[in-house]
Amino acid sequence: MSEEKKVKRRDFIFTASYVLGGVGVGAAVWPLIDQMNPDASVKALASTEVDVSSVQPGQSITVLWRGKPVFIKRRTQDEIAEAKSVDLKDLKHPEKDEDRAKNPEWLVMLGICTHLGCVPLGNKGEYNGWFCPCHGSHYDTSGRIRKGPAPTNLEIPKYEFVNNNTIKIG
Repeated sequence: MSEEKKVKRRDFIFTASYVLGGVGVGAAVWPLIDQMNPDASVKALASTEVDVSSVQPGQSITVLWRGKPVFIKRRTQDEIAEAKSVDLKDLKHPEKDEDRAKNPEWLVMLGICTHLGCVPLGNKGEYNGWFCPCHGSHYDTSGRIRKGPAPTNLEIPKYEFVNNNTIKIG
């Protein structure tokens, strides 16, 4: 009978030491895994809110988000009509204006030329949109590539309207 007690006791000691070892390995590995999470400064850059109450129709502002310029343009009715009237067959990278602007009055897009990463100039070029002077890319009033070496339209970041005066980017 004492031999049977020793076996049960030995099984318990083995099990307890395995559990204790597993907890110790977990406690040692957790800081290594946790340090891979982004720090607070990176999380803070994940989104930004922009007050657009002072932007008048026809004006645009540039804000920084994740170190990149973001163009926010309050378009006039003429600019909206011009963007919607474009035949998709004439576009190098066909995209409807409705798919690019959640609210037709506001156009939010990254201000980085899709050719080599330059920053285009606003209200310039052959299509009254944006013009990249570095290599001659012309974008229309919806930020779509119309002429030049850029392969795609200006990118639309994830954004939403918090209220009538605030846009949250990211």
